[in-house]
Amino acid sequence: MIIHEREHEFVMVAQHDHAHVSRDAAQWWRDDYFLGIDKKESVVLAVREHDRCWIEPDEEPLWNEHTQQPYSFMDYPGSPKLAFYKEGIDEIVQMDPYAGLLCSLHYGSFLKDATSTIGKNFWVAEKHRQQKLLNELGIANDKTLSFHLNLLKFCDNLSLYICLNDPGTPKDQEHYFYREGFPQRFSFADEKPIHARWLGQETVSLSISPFKKELHVTLPFKAVEKEQIKDIGLAAAFQNSPILYREVTYL
Repeated sequence: MIIHEREHEFVMVAQHDHAHVSRDAAQWWRDDYFLGIDKKESVVLAVREHDRCWIEPDEEPLWNEHTQQPYSFMDYPGSPKLAFYKEGIDEIVQMDPYAGLLCSLHYGSFLKDATSTIGKNFWVAEKHRQQKLLNELGIANDKTLSFHLNLLKFCDNLSLYICLNDPGTPKDQEHYFYREGFPQRFSFADEKPIHARWLGQETVSLSISPFKKELHVTLPFKAVEKEQIKDIGLAAAFQNSPILYREVTYL
């Protein structure tokens, strides 16, 4: 679950819903900026499915007693989280081995510096998976693969930007992830960071856009009231809250 706290409520976005916004970004990428476009279908699938591991846990979000917030993707308990990661990657590999490779590389990158035993074991297992898939797909040290992974991560961040920042948030008050621009670098942007900025309530401006033209997306979310969580618990409050929709245009 992606969590953004407001004074009286938590904005909660299911990961798989967020991933569909990421997919729209990948699908709308300019052809002349898309290295290895022959693999576009697999790349778009990877972007769409990269957070499918969260479908099950997001059905019933958990409360973090320590932080007094719902658990988010950033602080979810490690052992079940890594089990969900593996299960999700397994499923994507079955759909499309190249998409599965991209998602394994994506999730493996989160654990490359892990210090816990379960984190290290996950990273080693994914390294073995990646090498097996690379051999099966006949891929060596491929800059196209690196570009596709970078594209996945950028589209992921672009969607997270509208999940973690309320519409109209001033640049200096944005979530700290994005104040200095997105970390991914691309040749079409001269290897410089791409910056996002809210223009009003429904528009996000990109300093350099990779898209064919304006990109319109719809993000489902729930605004779960803190008072209701206190009265009936997080799971019931989440289920009782209506689905809302955030309409955004990227320029």
